[in-house]
Amino acid sequence: MGIIAFLRAKLKKYDDEHNFTCNICGREVFGGEWICAACDARLPRNNAIVCPLCGRRVREEGICLECKQKPLTVAKARSAFLHEDEAARLVVRFKRGEKYLYRTLAAQLLPLLEREFPRADALTFVPMTERAERKRGYNQARLLAEELSARSGVPFIAPAVKRKETSSQKFLTRADREKNLEHVFHVEDRAAVKGKHIVIVDDTLTTGATVSELGGALKRAGAKEVYALTFTSVENKFPFGKP
Repeated sequence: MGIIAFLRAKLKKYDDEHNFTCNICGREVFGGEWICAACDARLPRNNAIVCPLCGRRVREEGICLECKQKPLTVAKARSAFLHEDEAARLVVRFKRGEKYLYRTLAAQLLPLLEREFPRADALTFVPMTERAERKRGYNQARLLAEELSARSGVPFIAPAVKRKETSSQKFLTRADREKNLEHVFHVEDRAAVKGKHIVIVDDTLTTGATVSELGGALKRAGAKEVYALTFTSVENKFPFGKP
């Protein structure tokens, strides 16, 4: 048995032995799944028409208006779900203390990782400052990346740091977020990224400013190509500006 098959078998055994209820509705489950079939069927999958660059849902085929104006530094971004309904609530719960949900989210992301990024050499994450991580107790993006690495066999790397605190980005536009994040990430381990195809893992892609800033830093450090994979993405509902 190869190492990847061994790790997957071990993870499946863990899942089967340690999960007894659906992480959404709380109903009892019997096959080790993290989300029951009924709740899984209602999740808002991002499987319709998407922008080929940022991966967000669009209304017609082709590159979205925002990417035409200013594409992300990552070559391609993809998300498993729309940031709506129960998928959005899972992300909020995960970020607000329900740390155990990293397995649930990673299990949902694994098929997308394998389908969209077969050439990935390494998985990384969006770093937090030490102060911010202490306050939350964990970095949710790192947990996702580590679990995906264990499930996929793609190596996990942590080459970058966040050098300073940034103000809350919840209500900022992409331009404001880019200004807020400018030069905030620094790649300390350049050897870990040189010549590699790297996938940045995060919980949500909103405007894309965060993964774009980190992607730019990784490319300047020598990465051959950088991609982004998130659990959800926010559809740009006002491509011509808010009314």
